[in-house]
Amino acid sequence: MNGAGRPRPHGGVELLAWIFMRVSGVVLLFMVLIHLAIMHIINNVEVINYHFVAMRYATPFWRTYDVVMLWLAFIHGLNGVRVMIVDYVNPGGWRVFSLASLYVLGFMFLALGSLVILTFNPAKPF
Repeated sequence: MNGAGRPRPHGGVELLAWIFMRVSGVVLLFMVLIHLAIMHIINNVEVINYHFVAMRYATPFWRTYDVVMLWLAFIHGLNGVRVMIVDYVNPGGWRVFSLASLYVLGFMFLALGSLVILTFNPAKPF
């Protein structure tokens, strides 16, 4: 290993994935810092409860903010795992199986996370 890392792709889906990783990484950095400031510095665990979340999700802004952060973080992470599978799993059956499993599990968790945030109803506690 020479420490140079993976070269930048020259086109196609790999270039788009490469650009997405850089852009989403920068956007996520600011979104997560804002999230940490609100959830762990401005407020503490004694303040954050069901009522706090219900008030927060009463506005579409925070739902949208959390869904965008979820999607960016999840797709960013899935893309990283996809690159590791392509780099380290030999082409053939195991690579296809690994990538298919990654996409199916990723879609399931992304859909569940989005469903929870978007359908949260503060008037109807669980």
